[in-house]
Amino acid sequence: MGYARYVAIGDSQTEGIGDPDGDGGWRGFADRLADRLAASTPGLHYANLAVRGKLARQVREEQLDAALTLRPDLVTVVAGMNDLIRPSFSAEAVVSELDGMFAELTAAGARVASLTFPDLTRLSPLLRPLRHRVLDLNAGIRTSAARHGVMLVETFGYSVITDPRLWSPDRLHASPLGHARLAAAFAEVLALPDSDNAWTKPLPGARRPTAVRTVAKEVRWLTSFAVPWLYRRLRRRSTGEHLTPKRPTLVPVNPPASEPA
Repeated sequence: MGYARYVAIGDSQTEGIGDPDGDGGWRGFADRLADRLAASTPGLHYANLAVRGKLARQVREEQLDAALTLRPDLVTVVAGMNDLIRPSFSAEAVVSELDGMFAELTAAGARVASLTFPDLTRLSPLLRPLRHRVLDLNAGIRTSAARHGVMLVETFGYSVITDPRLWSPDRLHASPLGHARLAAAFAEVLALPDSDNAWTKPLPGARRPTAVRTVAKEVRWLTSFAVPWLYRRLRRRSTGEHLTPKRPTLVPVNPPASEPA
């Protein structure tokens, strides 16, 4: 199936944080996916309405109507990570927001793709308390996706998805390699030409860190990322405050001659 209008909605992963575009902005899996779509469907137009720091409720309230106005035939919806790491997290509430988005988008005739979340405990032992949240959220996403015919990228079961090389140092945003793998995963679920399950394969050269290195990494992460994040939450500040989408209207996509990593 070819697509003429692709719209991406969500938070920082969809905006592309962690994947510099070389011009002072961010690329990300959605931009990479748009390039792959355009390679098989010349004339593709693409909009990216995502803004970092948004909760699932905010994505629905601030981005859904704008997406529907663009009359997309393909939409990716990725939201829930910012909810997941908050003390007030409710899997039921997040799934309700996602379900509402899935329902409205599919009712409007768009094909919708989303994903489940990886096992964050493999990224850090300090994230172990979040495992049951991930399991509950993923179960709800699967049920909602099946109800509305949403295509789903399953990330939870693949160990490569939590390889540190696929993540930025903050462990919340994918690295350029991680964004490339996510784009490949969406390409496979969309059955794009030349797509396959290579994105699920482990990276070569993985080494198990020593206990001393592990402790040092955890301390650096706490002081550099976790504590500043908690400080912002206490002040009720969001990284996406006063920001607007990087690509708010449908613009033609000219795919690169070759796909960089």
